[in-house]
Amino acid sequence: MNTPVPSFRALGVPDDLSAVLERAGIVSPFDIQVAAIPDALAGRDVLARAPTGSGKTLAFGLPLVAQVGRGTTRKPRALVLSPTRELAEQIRRELEPLAAARGRNVLAVYGGVGMNPQRSALNRGVDVLVACPGRLTDLIEQGCVSLGDVDQVVIDEADRMADMGFLPTVRKLLDMTAKRRQSRVYSATRDNDVKVLVDRYQHQPERTRPFHREPSLHRSRSPSEAGAFR
Repeated sequence: MNTPVPSFRALGVPDDLSAVLERAGIVSPFDIQVAAIPDALAGRDVLARAPTGSGKTLAFGLPLVAQVGRGTTRKPRALVLSPTRELAEQIRRELEPLAAARGRNVLAVYGGVGMNPQRSALNRGVDVLVACPGRLTDLIEQGCVSLGDVDQVVIDEADRMADMGFLPTVRKLLDMTAKRRQSRVYSATRDNDVKVLVDRYQHQPERTRPFHREPSLHRSRSPSEAGAFR
């Protein structure tokens, strides 16, 4: 017997953000979104086991956009750490229309491109900063950004971050964020490297993984599947 699929609104996603999804053809949530969104909206830390392609960007992005405050010059309010520039740019594309519906903005910073546009955007004020650890560290060292006002943190693909040797840098960056913060850690595995982040930076996190459910005729599509947000 199929389990009924709830709507995004039933999970607590605000109407304006749900409407953005509906216009993009995303009508019902993936399993990881069903499992993670209510806890994140309730202000709890979340540890989610979710591989690439599971819908995790909206799982962490919807609560983040729903709750993020307004940043000021060089002081963002939310930080999403990504292991690669390709993933960082994908996250930015998915979050940008949601943030726009709330009068918020999103910036992705990563290496391989010029710094000046990133510096200029940070000077104007950024609400949600999506970043690769190396480029973010460079910008901090140059005085272009401070993480002291960041009270929402997402670490995406934490296991991949560990494999690439980024965890020492990630820990330094997290130590710069606000002491009172909400954190979400997304990882395909829960190995010892990920456990270090959980033990040090999360408070009684809700441990979430997608549950098995028979496919639904109304299953939502990811933005890449739906051609959404393009």
